[in-house]
Amino acid sequence: MAKSKIALVTTGGTIGSKGKNSLDTFDYGANGERYGPTDLLKLFPEAAAAADVTPVDFGRISSSAIGPETWLELLAKVEEVAKDHDGIVVTHGTASLEETAYFLHLTHKSLKTVAVIGAQRPSSGFATDGGINLRNGLQVAGALECRGMGVLTLLNNEIQSAREVTKTSTYRLQTFHAPDMGILGHVDPDDRISIYRKPTRRHAPDTEFDVAGQDSLPRVDIVYSYAGATGDHVTASIHGGAEAIVMATMAPGTPAPAQKEALQEANEKRIPVIFSCRAGSGRVLDRSEYYKQGWVNADNLSPQKARFLTMLALLQIKTLTLEPSFNGLITTGNFNLILISFTNLVFDKLNE
Repeated sequence: MAKSKIALVTTGGTIGSKGKNSLDTFDYGANGERYGPTDLLKLFPEAAAAADVTPVDFGRISSSAIGPETWLELLAKVEEVAKDHDGIVVTHGTASLEETAYFLHLTHKSLKTVAVIGAQRPSSGFATDGGINLRNGLQVAGALECRGMGVLTLLNNEIQSAREVTKTSTYRLQTFHAPDMGILGHVDPDDRISIYRKPTRRHAPDTEFDVAGQDSLPRVDIVYSYAGATGDHVTASIHGGAEAIVMATMAPGTPAPAQKEALQEANEKRIPVIFSCRAGSGRVLDRSEYYKQGWVNADNLSPQKARFLTMLALLQIKTLTLEPSFNGLITTGNFNLILISFTNLVFDKLNE
């Protein structure tokens, strides 16, 4: 049986890091050495044997340094290599892995599987998880049973949806979880891929978002709620140029009183406000008070993922790829008047 042809797109992160020695599993960044895709395939020949792999050296970046420009460039690279490969594996640092994965989950325009992998220990480290995650990712990226599920993450033998997964521990190998939903499936030592459920929320390529040709994304800030918080951070975001604000509210969806007061200025300036929750599990519901203010709930999306959906909603407005009912408002010059309504529509549709 012919092996699947998989593009291995490396971006850096822990999986691409080389420590001073095999016991250097946390301060390896100070060493300044990084592995590229060819290096990883040589380090882990058993992983490389899982597919016909094309190495693509996208970058050697700490995931804490990745932002909108990198996401757009990475998406363009993924779209390019998807044309002549059966699937794609993206290696990534775990600090922001879930964010990059969700961005691709909303914007990738191919049914071919993108598996985003990383490691909690550097590939030079004792008992690294990099090799098995790489092998599992290559297997899943080429598996027909995994197509049409959106972007997947592969760590600790677990297949997870990019929408649902989040990092929950600083150094434990079992850090990635989907608190509300659980895993999609496993890749076990017998190389069997076992899928137990599939994502039901909409994802690419079945989304309206098209970022082709874009070199930036709208600025969306996250403001954290806590007991006794002032409205200063809300005000700073408004005056600093944020085009929308995601509130990481206290559970079950409540900002501090001073923050609510400060958000009135956002309403006056027609800046959309999205209510997510810092708790890490559960939905934020529409309260009558907040609904009347025009504040949008993020369902069970984490603040960082609600930020992505908001960015893309705003970008879609700017590029005028709107439903006909909104185009009339645009052409009459009432651009800001539809921001809140359209952001709400996008959240409703993507969370159906």
